[in-house]
Amino acid sequence: MTVMNYVTRTGRAWVSRAVFPSILAVLFFAASGGTLAQVLKTATVAQGLENPWAVAFLPEGRFLVTERGGRMRVVQPDGKVGAPLAGVPEVAAGGQGGLLDVVLDSGFAGNRQLFFCFSEPGGGGNSTALARARLSADSTRLEDVKVIFSQKPKFASTAHFGCRIVEDRAGMLFLTLGDRFSRKDDAQTLDNHHGKVLRLTKEGAPAPGNPFIGRAGALPEIYSFGHRNSQGATLAPDGSFWMHEHGPQGGDEVNLPQPGRNYGWPVITYGENYGGGKIGEGVTARAGMEQPLHYWVPSIAPSGMVFVTSDRYGAAMKGSLLVGSLKFGHVARLEIAGGKVVREQKAAEGLGRVRDVRQGPDGLIYLLTDARDGKLLRLLAP
Repeated sequence: MTVMNYVTRTGRAWVSRAVFPSILAVLFFAASGGTLAQVLKTATVAQGLENPWAVAFLPEGRFLVTERGGRMRVVQPDGKVGAPLAGVPEVAAGGQGGLLDVVLDSGFAGNRQLFFCFSEPGGGGNSTALARARLSADSTRLEDVKVIFSQKPKFASTAHFGCRIVEDRAGMLFLTLGDRFSRKDDAQTLDNHHGKVLRLTKEGAPAPGNPFIGRAGALPEIYSFGHRNSQGATLAPDGSFWMHEHGPQGGDEVNLPQPGRNYGWPVITYGENYGGGKIGEGVTARAGMEQPLHYWVPSIAPSGMVFVTSDRYGAAMKGSLLVGSLKFGHVARLEIAGGKVVREQKAAEGLGRVRDVRQGPDGLIYLLTDARDGKLLRLLAP
């Protein structure tokens, strides 16, 4: 039944202006399969951050934020931004490179340990590195900083570092690694780290049970391959690892990586070369290569990703997957059913370049905007 038909059948005298919005809401609820769409508002927690990239949640309502230029700062609950922490190693800042993701160890309350990744300079150029450190008792510096993994080979590029970190329920670390742009063909071979997802111990060793351990010519850290450039990753409520990755011009993907599987880049893609034209054979499927769970054409340039597990936004939002858009400045809300994406809506829009999306200990969603005057935002509950 359309809105107009409903109005006609009920009669104009009965449908007042006060009631009509409710009718629209009910009809939209039914048309959307029982999910009432809401575009949520935000509140600014802090501003004056320079190209912030990732946020982690410290005790007592504080935030730990990385800035791509190479700084890490503590933000107080009242929004006061602290001085840069001492002890951050040199980063190859430029283009997409710099200080990138940061996560707290699951045992942070007892060990004050954290992990961060960054573009590491070195012989041959640069590459993504994963470091472990301890936050000092006064939260002013990083102590015992140790690089536990470096992507190989290093290559002179300012693009496609990937660099999201997720600790799984077994205490292992997933690390997403970009293809370095002009080395895209490396994503299909197992003797390098370009275009891969790794699974590591907290010492940087290959995680037990990795699919390529003992296989000649394959690096044992590799968990899955054929990826382009992932700047979003998270655990689902069931503990499974999800990620998204940038396509070229079109073809951004959401994937649920499985051990040893090939996700196709650059052989299959729903995107095309910048400026137009097919990539390789221009195909979207091939035997032995996995299809994405969801993809975007045109690209939204995704960054940041989290499942909503709290009740703060109502039953309809719980279980949704939120993905930030650098290109369009919104947060996409993906509804999941049976391990598949069944619907996409906008949870928030008009935000600027959304770089990170996280759920805090308070159950609320926090966002970072990537700008010279970047912000830490809170997604308000309705």
